[in-house]
Amino acid sequence: MVGLRLTHFLYMAENRSELRRKCMTILYQMIVYDKAHMDYNVDEVIKEVSEVDNEYIKEIVYGVITYKNEIDELANKYLDGWTIDRLGNTDIAILRMGIFELLYTDTPDIVAINEAVELAKQYSDDSVRKMINGVLDKIYHEKVQ
Repeated sequence: MVGLRLTHFLYMAENRSELRRKCMTILYQMIVYDKAHMDYNVDEVIKEVSEVDNEYIKEIVYGVITYKNEIDELANKYLDGWTIDRLGNTDIAILRMGIFELLYTDTPDIVAINEAVELAKQYSDDSVRKMINGVLDKIYHEKVQ
């Protein structure tokens, strides 16, 4: 029975990682549309990326939209010599999603940080991955004090 639970847990973890990748893609697309001053429907962007209606994706995407100003303000506080708008679109999406998950969801802190860093390993260069890790680590330490 323990093996079955472990297998189920690993499947769920992989599933959540894939859902986070989809969230990153959706947030990336929205950033591109915003920068180009193009109108879009959030639900349509979600449908383009995720063929299945998924509450987790909606929670992350709409959460980042809802708290975008607070998230960006916090990111800017810890981006030494940078602001979030100077990062690449993918990096912005990853960082916003990581901060949202860290502060506004019940995702364990270490999971939120590790998942964002893993996405950054795949989609960002090493210096940006370190920057994202550093920002999330500082927010985490501020949160637990």
